[in-house]
Amino acid sequence: MTNDRSVRIGSASGFWGDTASAAPALVRGGNVEYLVFDYLAEVTMSILAAQKAKDANAGYATDFVHVTMKALLPELKARGIRVVANAGGVNPIACRDALAKVAADLGIELSIGVVLGDDLSARADEFRGRGITEMFSAAAFPQRTASINAYLGALPIARALDAGCEVVITGRCVDSAVTLGVLVHEFGWDGGDYDRLAQGSLAGHLVECGAQCTGGLFTDWEVVPDWDVIGFPIVEARADGRFVITKVEGSGGLVSPATVAEQMLYEIGDPRAYHMPDVACDFTGVRFEQAGPDRVLVSGAKGRPPTDTYKVSATFMDGFRNTAFLTIAGEQAAAKARRTGEALFKRIARMLAEAGLPAFAEQRIEVIGAEDMYGAHARPASREVVLKMAVKTPSKAAAELFAREFAASATSMAPGTTGLVGGRPTPVPVIRLFSFLIPKREVPVALCIGDAEVPVAIPTDGGFDARTLGPALRYGSAPAFEGFDSVPLIRLAHGRSGDKGDKANIGIIARRPEYLPLLNHWLTPERVAAHFAHNRPSRVERFDLPGTNAINFLLHDVLGGGGMASLRTDNLAKCYCQVLLCMEVPVPGDIAL
Repeated sequence: MTNDRSVRIGSASGFWGDTASAAPALVRGGNVEYLVFDYLAEVTMSILAAQKAKDANAGYATDFVHVTMKALLPELKARGIRVVANAGGVNPIACRDALAKVAADLGIELSIGVVLGDDLSARADEFRGRGITEMFSAAAFPQRTASINAYLGALPIARALDAGCEVVITGRCVDSAVTLGVLVHEFGWDGGDYDRLAQGSLAGHLVECGAQCTGGLFTDWEVVPDWDVIGFPIVEARADGRFVITKVEGSGGLVSPATVAEQMLYEIGDPRAYHMPDVACDFTGVRFEQAGPDRVLVSGAKGRPPTDTYKVSATFMDGFRNTAFLTIAGEQAAAKARRTGEALFKRIARMLAEAGLPAFAEQRIEVIGAEDMYGAHARPASREVVLKMAVKTPSKAAAELFAREFAASATSMAPGTTGLVGGRPTPVPVIRLFSFLIPKREVPVALCIGDAEVPVAIPTDGGFDARTLGPALRYGSAPAFEGFDSVPLIRLAHGRSGDKGDKANIGIIARRPEYLPLLNHWLTPERVAAHFAHNRPSRVERFDLPGTNAINFLLHDVLGGGGMASLRTDNLAKCYCQVLLCMEVPVPGDIAL
């Protein structure tokens, strides 16, 4: 094989519910050889598990089969485009059978491979009996679980493609594996090609969220054209591991070093130890280079041997939650909203006690429009706001009482109250995440093609241990810079934030290399912790990525449990970077803005 050979992979979905317009655009205008889809998040797994519990033929991403593939299968077949998708959810065999029926109805012969082994739900009693605890909080294994799935890697996907499968369906795998599996198959990378595997994992990480690397959520959103037809990303990869990120020619969006760098920093922790089942990645030396209009060349990822464990995520129900919204307008709208919320909670607490129902385990008031996310850095509130009240409780009856009483404020409290948004709220289960590690040797992986089920040999030896890295590079506090003017951080940097369970990560990228020394000294963990004092982080870690002129912060215990377990409006830390970018930074006069 020669290094001038390349393969084009189109990423058509960043989550279950992403636009149905992406796949047709990539098929018809992207000149792609592969189409990959990412559908799964932890809460998605619990939803799919609940569906399967009611119907043995459910539990997969139905849109993949009955919308996307049904519409595109003739064109995919005619163009020879192969597909890899984790659409199998908790029932990949049912997903395969449904797709096979669609193909048969269209008169199309289709070879479908299914990756099996991630579903560990049948072993819940075993894990509980072994005393397995949560890897971050050390909590005991839950008494009842909705789903238990290991994050598998790219190797079984590659083996399915080696066997000639035109479509590969998986259950839970790491999001980037759908892309890395294609590259391992195409270029024959072996388990020891760690730098290439790291580059392939980075390619998958960059495109796993769809248009987020082609201008979606970009800090400088004003320069991104045509959101309505935003182009989804295409990986153009070579055998040596280098790759280009691009999109369909003429589509909307933007591919630049900045848009791609922001996505690299999304939802990561220590960039020196980004763990995948196939490789431990080091992104600190990654470089992005503009290689033409909407083309960015990516290089510099390094790899080490992976660990001997899989990460496993279980989901379980932990009571109920209820959330309600009410619009309030007029002078002092925010103050009226807060008083309304406080009065309602006081009344409801009394009524719960009178009814013999438990007090709420957690309750929260947020005033949307009053910049509650900004804490002490909030600006004067608007004259129209939305009161959000949310509760958690072990009692469904208590959650229903909250729903009934919330509406009463419309005629008995603040003037300017209107618009019960969404009507009376309905209690929903609180879904919590429980993560742990399990030795790879305990998780048999198999590939099902037709009636045959073949084991897939997975390397199980241990390798890289992140504990050997020591502390991340840190800089001391900056001098006072007395007399210097200050500017908002957004003038000096752009960035992206996301969630890591109950943690938030914030990636900050210097707009110019000459700004980095100032940011290195000024953006200390202590200053970032103080900026988010209203969210009370238990600690803040900082990691440096000199190859990208970037810094990554990890704020611990700031999301109220994270994901579906959180009552916060920003339960996924989508807005944390926006909050940090308003920080005032003193700028010496010799730095040109």
